[in-house]
Amino acid sequence: MIWKRIFGNSARNEVPLALYGAAVRQARLPAFYLEGGVPDTVEGRFEMVAIHACLVLRRLRQAGAEGKEMGQKVFDILFDDMDQTLREMGVGDLSVGKKIKSLASSFYGRLQAYDEGFKDAEGPGLAAALARNVYGDADGAAVHAAALAAYMRAADKSLQDQPVEEILAGRVVFAPPLLAAPEAEQGAQ
Repeated sequence: MIWKRIFGNSARNEVPLALYGAAVRQARLPAFYLEGGVPDTVEGRFEMVAIHACLVLRRLRQAGAEGKEMGQKVFDILFDDMDQTLREMGVGDLSVGKKIKSLASSFYGRLQAYDEGFKDAEGPGLAAALARNVYGDADGAAVHAAALAAYMRAADKSLQDQPVEEILAGRVVFAPPLLAAPEAEQGAQ
């Protein structure tokens, strides 16, 4: 459980906790929900945490064996936190394992879809994956997904520009969530 990791004496868990904490703090920024149109629901918040965890894991994979090990620890903390959250929401003990397995499967699917979307620098793949996963059939899904894709690309670049040693030390800086809709920008010109 996450409480063991938070209150335990193990120094080796401080870095992955710091990385996960940074991802969660960024995912909770009001701009994503107010300007970015992300639904302020349990599902919407999971999507934003998943996005930021995916960004951190992408960067950690480039740090060799040490980065992959750190990435696994971040992943474990993420799903320990999801387990705790489900329990706090009143999900029965017998259902938690099934829900966690489903969330993990969804997370891996998103990780793969977002990685594929990053391969085509300006292509629609990342925005399409975000529209499907984050927005569904919501009004303005395409516009919001395009803005969120642009943010993800900026955040990914920000993480790429940071020395891997800093990230392995638990220090990450995400790009600011500039999520203005394209038509709003055109009207201001």
